[in-house]
Amino acid sequence: MQGSIPAGRRAALARRSRVLALCTLLLAACATGRGESTSSAGPIACEILILGGSFGGSAAALGAHGRDVWVVEDSDWIGGQVTSQGVSALDEHAHIETFGGTLRYEQFRSTVRALSGGRSNPGAGWVSRLCFLPRAGLAALEQMLAGGPRVLRGAQAVEAVVEHARIVSVTVRDRAGLELEFHPRFVLEATDAGDFLPLCGAPFRQGAEARAETGEPHAAELADPRRQQSFTWCFAVEFRPGEDHTIERPPGYERFRDTQPYSLSLPYPDGSRRRYGFFEKGEGFGPFWTYRRIAREPEIALINWPGNDYRGTPLLDADHDEARRLSLGFLHWLQTECPRDDGGSGYPELMLRPDVMGTSDGLALRPYVREGRRLRALGTVVEQDLTPDTARARPMADAVGLGWYPIDVHTCAGDVEERGGLAIPTRPFQIPLAAMLAEAPENLIAAGKCFGATHVTNGAYRLHPIEWNIGESAGQLASFCLAHGVSPRDVLEQTGWRRAFQVALLEAGIPLYWFIDLRREDPLWAAAQALAVWGELQADPRDLRLGAQPEQREAWLARYQALCDELPGRARD
Repeated sequence: MQGSIPAGRRAALARRSRVLALCTLLLAACATGRGESTSSAGPIACEILILGGSFGGSAAALGAHGRDVWVVEDSDWIGGQVTSQGVSALDEHAHIETFGGTLRYEQFRSTVRALSGGRSNPGAGWVSRLCFLPRAGLAALEQMLAGGPRVLRGAQAVEAVVEHARIVSVTVRDRAGLELEFHPRFVLEATDAGDFLPLCGAPFRQGAEARAETGEPHAAELADPRRQQSFTWCFAVEFRPGEDHTIERPPGYERFRDTQPYSLSLPYPDGSRRRYGFFEKGEGFGPFWTYRRIAREPEIALINWPGNDYRGTPLLDADHDEARRLSLGFLHWLQTECPRDDGGSGYPELMLRPDVMGTSDGLALRPYVREGRRLRALGTVVEQDLTPDTARARPMADAVGLGWYPIDVHTCAGDVEERGGLAIPTRPFQIPLAAMLAEAPENLIAAGKCFGATHVTNGAYRLHPIEWNIGESAGQLASFCLAHGVSPRDVLEQTGWRRAFQVALLEAGIPLYWFIDLRREDPLWAAAQALAVWGELQADPRDLRLGAQPEQREAWLARYQALCDELPGRARD
């Protein structure tokens, strides 16, 4: 009995138990990375600490390849929106197969295809050129990260110590309450909701800014921190003809059905409504069933639809139980009340697939996060940057990547109307380095969805290839700074270092300027992009193509080489 053990002995046993548990935790983390172990449960010094194994966090770890990297992820799955959040139908742009994504992003897509039987689009969902099972995305990331960073799962940051505008230590805690202290040289914020920003005292925004602050035509009249995009508990279902898999009606079903409302008809920005058929096209772009179908044999679809977008309260203080019931209620409606293409109501043949999501209830491990805290960065992307009357968005001299997606702001928390968001076309845009950095802490880098966008432009920067590019460039930046003994601020503000970093990004396969007719094997691929970013090459403002003539090519290649030879930190022959 406990009473028969002296108090001092009990305390010693408790300490020993904690140390053993910490060592077990560390060994488990090492087993997912380079296989190294540590003999101490004391503070861990590392070069780069990535908080959040999200899609951007995973890309950041790849971008920091070769460095001493730890990744801390609160889920059991790395990958964020593409795995634990269930959104494994990639939201991309029209040129993604040939231009506009990083080399490592292309490798991720190729690995997913290889792991999915070699099919170009495993699920043949019509929303994307690549729809697949979340576990295929997880396996691809695990394969790409093998032998690299150490990944600590089921843990999150709970405390940070900042001295002289630098993060000097970060304490993380696992689900059992065990704590580890890290002493990193750089911290990359890659959580989906920007969870580390308030812990380290970094300035941040949440919700909508006022139009007077940003000058954005579609910004809110008044700032509202609670006006955040809805989030979604996704789930996967298989269609089993002739079977009945109707789930129990969740509490609050009637209210959800009538106020959401549950429907296959969607409102459009022009004020019209379009009815989607279940298996038939209807008035929409395609059938509901194949919208985000992620497997064909058997047929499995991901359900991420306005019907299960939760707008009751903002993500950061939401009632997640209610949000989960909302999603289960939508499934029950699909099984019982959804209008059938052949007449009648309901598709009881829909079977929830918990194994696809890695959970017991069939919902994803984590909600799909569209908007959380955003860094108050040294530079903020606003709507006007993305919507000029030219082929490309506003040029950015500090470009560290590319993206393209419409400003897609879903219905927000508190909206009474079903669709209170935005749908605004954009021009192909760049990712600015200034939006990844704040005044302080100076060794903090945004590596995902906390990127310095507004409530409006976050709707364009939050998507898969863009989050990946932000993360990968963040990892590259930390590695570059460590290699050359410079700070991220030096890279941003000193032209020589900024250009040297941009060359390093191009050499790593990260595009910086929109020339859709360039292929990676073309010697001009890096040169033309760099010269355009640096103002040495004037691109046609009406055309995304370069269209170079032979005599131009030779001159541009020579000019690029000459400028590279002048950059700091570049090896000389």
